[in-house]
Amino acid sequence: MPEITVNMAAGRTDKQKAGMMRDITQALVTHLGVAAEDVVIQINEAPLTNKMKGGKTFVERKAAQGK
Repeated sequence: MPEITVNMAAGRTDKQKAGMMRDITQALVTHLGVAAEDVVIQINEAPLTNKMKGGKTFVERKAAQGK
């Protein structure tokens, strides 16, 4: 049973996350030959204040982009 964990910054909609998980499931079915029922996917979301890239939190990066 393949188990996939996705770590990402919070902010995506439930619809976006479900679509991503369906696509990952299908990729494992296609490339590993496993049944979709055997695939487990978990999303770990971090608040934007708790995630940093290039010395700036994701909140700071978002503000710098004007969004």
